[in-house]
Amino acid sequence: MSISRLRTSVLVASLMLAGAYTLPVQAKPAATAAKAAQAQKQLARLAAAFHMARCKFDPLLFATANGDSRYDDQIGLAISPKVRAAQFTLYRGMQKQLMAVNRNQLSAHDQLTYDLLTYELNNAMQMESFPDHLLPLNQMDNVPSTLANYAGGTGSQPLETVKQYQAYLSRLNQLPAWIDQAIANMREGMHKGVVHPKAIITAMLPQLQNLRAASPETSVFYSPVTRFPASFPEADKKKLSAAYLKTVDSKVAPALNRLVSFLENEYLPAGRASTGWSALPNGAAWYAAHIKDSTNLPLSADEVHALGLKEVARIQQQMALLGPKLGYEGPEKQLQQWMREQTRFNIFTTDEQVLDAYRAIYAQVQTKLPAYFSLVPKAKLELHLEPELTRATASDHYTPSAADGSHPGVFWPVVNDPKKYSRVDMVSLFLHEGVPGHHLHAALLKEIDLPDFRKFSTENPNSAAFTEGWALYSETLGKEMGLYDDPVAYYGHLNAEMLRAARLVVDTGMHAKGWTREQAISYLMDVLGWPEARARNQIERYMVMPAQALSYKIGSLKILELRARAQQALGDKFSYQKFHEVVIGDGTLPMPILEQRVNNWIATSK
Repeated sequence: MSISRLRTSVLVASLMLAGAYTLPVQAKPAATAAKAAQAQKQLARLAAAFHMARCKFDPLLFATANGDSRYDDQIGLAISPKVRAAQFTLYRGMQKQLMAVNRNQLSAHDQLTYDLLTYELNNAMQMESFPDHLLPLNQMDNVPSTLANYAGGTGSQPLETVKQYQAYLSRLNQLPAWIDQAIANMREGMHKGVVHPKAIITAMLPQLQNLRAASPETSVFYSPVTRFPASFPEADKKKLSAAYLKTVDSKVAPALNRLVSFLENEYLPAGRASTGWSALPNGAAWYAAHIKDSTNLPLSADEVHALGLKEVARIQQQMALLGPKLGYEGPEKQLQQWMREQTRFNIFTTDEQVLDAYRAIYAQVQTKLPAYFSLVPKAKLELHLEPELTRATASDHYTPSAADGSHPGVFWPVVNDPKKYSRVDMVSLFLHEGVPGHHLHAALLKEIDLPDFRKFSTENPNSAAFTEGWALYSETLGKEMGLYDDPVAYYGHLNAEMLRAARLVVDTGMHAKGWTREQAISYLMDVLGWPEARARNQIERYMVMPAQALSYKIGSLKILELRARAQQALGDKFSYQKFHEVVIGDGTLPMPILEQRVNNWIATSK
């Protein structure tokens, strides 16, 4: 012991014996610990309240679609102006309460939750002044069609118990009120000039018309009672059958008729001839808010547009180099058209063969994962065909596993005709929608200790830069894993990446630079070599979901940028496993927060 420390110890002992020293150095940590515990409790309470609020306002999006089955008996009425106003009032109050929490007293884990909750609340509030509720349905997203898809019981809302049947029935009983509110909102939108283009109304009408049935017994909403599990008691079967019949006949069917009649006779004639969001009142600012929401970054439409053109040119150059390896010697711009005409890639005759091929890719990927990932979920992935109802307009997609284990994660390939289904895109598509894309990320979220608002975040619109960026980044890993040694599979990846790059161009083109729907369709046909019908389907998606399609490429490029930074800084110390732990180990992160965490990891790893 040093002399100075010895003198101090003697002095403290003397003061204690004299009763003049009460060891404040011990009392201070105790007080600090108490304050820290109080701050942690305040944060946990706010985080839980925020998730509960989002679920009650929009349970289909923020609960069921994210694998949280606790709200499967509710639709929510977030499109109601009164409910919407109450939601923003509540969030404003939560912001004030969160500001009262001392962030410095929180653990590193809780500080991240604090930062994410701050981000989520701020992000939600930035949309308050824009009337999204006046456009309550479209051909890509509408509550009646979502509930119709859930009728099969194989998606996000399982139908395997009496309680689950009762929950779905509860939603059917709430559907008429939602439809009537949607009609009222669209009428207000007609008055204020906030309406869909005529082309969009025309596109969504058949889907909603087809939800109507000749009789209640033939309705898709009645269909669950035709598939009761054998374990159901007869009394429950009888009771549920009568209740479903009454609800569909007296409530759902009339409401659907009101909706279709309104769309045909009032809304379609009022549809606008313009294409982009900039044609709406305050549309430029509205679209700018959507860009920030989807990308998490302060990018202008012009910056995104220029980046898209640059990426298209880069991928075209790579395709030109790949052409000869595929046996193609013609003009560069006709490669994609030539590839589609190669019937040797159409190797399937049945739907089951398509699913088997995806299962084989899954097995191959599983052997590659350990070299790149130390974090892998326990939950397995299942493959199911896209339901017939939405097959004509849907894109291949993934639905997360339930946190309670009631259903697995599912990849839904869209197979309209197996004989025309090409193997070209299958590897890249599986890496995106399945593993290590959406499933690895979404399933992990359910298995790590996170607050609910972080655990159930994969389907949230403002998480798209991470969720879709991660999935597109996962496609690029096919090259490292050797899955693109097959030139056909690598072409499929480049072709898919080209779509994501072209989206940056057409989305900003339509919503900020005055492009018409026809101009955007023509661009996709030219760059991707697509037929008009397919290009139209995609363009109409971007027309109703402004800036959502930007998230894929922007997020992927950011993750690739961060990986390159880490590889350059760490050299031989760089590890794919460690990098991926940093990226997905804390759940879904906005791009600025992700960048900060990667930078911190690099600094501590040198």
